[in-house]
Amino acid sequence: MSTLRQDVTTSTWVILAPTRAARPHRPPARARPAVPSGDPACPFCPGNEDQTPPEIARRGADGEGWRQRVFPNLYAALEAPGSTERREENGFREMHGVGSHEVVVESPGHDSRLDQQPAAEIASVIGLWRERYLSLMREPWAKAVVVFKNFGETAGTSLVHPHSQIVATPVFPPDSLRRFAVATRYYDDTGNCVYDDLRDAELASGDRIVARRDGFVALTPFAGSVPFETWIMPTEHSASFGRLDDAAVPDLAAMLGDVLAALRLAAGDPDFNLVVRSAPVHEEEKPYFLWHLQVLPRIATAAGFELGSGMSINTVAPEDSALALREALAERAAAG
Repeated sequence: MSTLRQDVTTSTWVILAPTRAARPHRPPARARPAVPSGDPACPFCPGNEDQTPPEIARRGADGEGWRQRVFPNLYAALEAPGSTERREENGFREMHGVGSHEVVVESPGHDSRLDQQPAAEIASVIGLWRERYLSLMREPWAKAVVVFKNFGETAGTSLVHPHSQIVATPVFPPDSLRRFAVATRYYDDTGNCVYDDLRDAELASGDRIVARRDGFVALTPFAGSVPFETWIMPTEHSASFGRLDDAAVPDLAAMLGDVLAALRLAAGDPDFNLVVRSAPVHEEEKPYFLWHLQVLPRIATAAGFELGSGMSINTVAPEDSALALREALAERAAAG
């Protein structure tokens, strides 16, 4: 039977309507077109650096060349500088599109994928995310810095070359506002961080744990909104992604590589969105939030009910998703 589960981090309800099978069958892998190792027309490929805006940062390779690059998005949603003063007339309020929108090219290889990269390369990407996060959060106008990766057409990507993005905004995004409000109220009521309590309850249950590694745990949350939704959470409290310690980056990179590889095998190589959830700028020391990575596979399409109600329908029980991901990890380990 269908059930409703409440996500304690947002107070929203999710409809869990699992498939008839006792556990999900492994779906066929998504048919993806062959991708060449390089593309002369791709602005992210080596040799085409003049086709992007001026570089902000890079990680070099041995000898000449680069491993990762960061530059402003050519089609930026927000651009600094400017005034953040609100203008209002007849009840209509607006402000200049102040902010920042950056691209992180994750590899010189046009056909590269994050789940196929060595952990050291994933760690280098995460290090760049953190470096740019810290830089942008120091901007006087910054209220939120959102690190995200879109993989696949249905996830919103427009270029195949592996990349992620970082957007800094002068206002609080509404989804973040809701999460912070729920977390703050929970802390006021209990004296605890809702994410710490959720993580510890999941660890105690074990049913939805995907993997554990020093300092991190991967799990499919009890009220996951989409099939195979997976979170990677620190096992020690830390509100801000910017406070990620250098020594912890390799373990996070290995965990992220494992999760994405397991998702590819267990869920048929779906498109996905990856988001770094972090406390608001200037609230990095607050005890009510826990930064974490959220991976949202694009397996199902939101239709009329979801759009009209704001509720999600998840057709794969998180317990089944976790089991399938654990089996995929074991299969990957056995294959070497």
